[in-house]
Amino acid sequence: MKNKVLSIKHLKKNYHDKKGEIKALEDINFDVYDKEFISIVGPSGCGKSTILSILSMLEKKSGGMFNFSENFTVGYMLQQDSLFFWRTILDNCLIGLEVTGKLNKESKQYVLNLLKTYGLYEFKDKYPSSLSGGMRQRVALIRTLAIKPDILLLDEPMSALDYQSRLAISDDIYKIIKNEGKTAIMVTHDIAEAISMSDRIIVLTKRPAKVKKIYDINLTNKSTPISNRKCKEFSTYYDTIWRDLDVHI
Repeated sequence: MKNKVLSIKHLKKNYHDKKGEIKALEDINFDVYDKEFISIVGPSGCGKSTILSILSMLEKKSGGMFNFSENFTVGYMLQQDSLFFWRTILDNCLIGLEVTGKLNKESKQYVLNLLKTYGLYEFKDKYPSSLSGGMRQRVALIRTLAIKPDILLLDEPMSALDYQSRLAISDDIYKIIKNEGKTAIMVTHDIAEAISMSDRIIVLTKRPAKVKKIYDINLTNKSTPISNRKCKEFSTYYDTIWRDLDVHI
C-alpha cells in the first residue's frame, strides 16, 4: 500500500484589494504519496504557484485544509536560483543549515557528498558567476536538499533556462530527486516537461482554480525525462492535457 505523505482537501485562497475579493483557488483536492513526483499544470494565472506558497507556509489559506505526515519537513526551490554572488558555491549550499542552526561537521559533510555525487565538488570554492545557468540550478537544488527535506516543492525550476539547458537540467533534477528518495511537487507551464518527469499530473482549471483532472502517467520503458519524450504514449498524453487546458492552436 502506498504511504500517503500529504492530503489536501477543499483548499481555497482569496485575495482582497480596494476593488473587492479575488478568488484564486476555489476547491483544490488531491493526495501525495511517498517518493512520488507530481506536476501541477494549468492556465497562466490560475494559482499553481499559490498552492506551493500555501504548502510552504509563505501564504495563509482562506479555507480548506492540508496535512503532512508527522514530522515532515518541506524544501522550496524557486524559479530563480537566488544564489548570493558574494558567497562560494559551498557557502551558498550551507545557507539553509546556517539559518536553521543545523550546520555542523556532519551536515557540512553531507553537503560536500552531494556536491561530489552530482558533479559540482570541483566548483565548491568558486562563485555563482563562474557557473552556467544549469549548474546554478543544480546548486540551488543541493542547497534545498541540504536541510534533508522529506518533500520538495519546485516552482518552475527550469523556466529561466534556454531550451537545450532546460532538457539537460530536467534530467539532472529528476535523477537527483529519485536518487535521494524524495517526494516532489512541481509547478510548470511546460506540458512536455510535466509528462516526462511525473508519476501523476494535476490539471487545474482557469481561476478560480479547481482540479479538473488527475492523470497517472504510465510510459512504456520509463527512464529519464529526455528518453521519456520518445515513449509511444507521450504524444497522446500531451494532446489530451493540451485540450484540458483549453489551449487553441
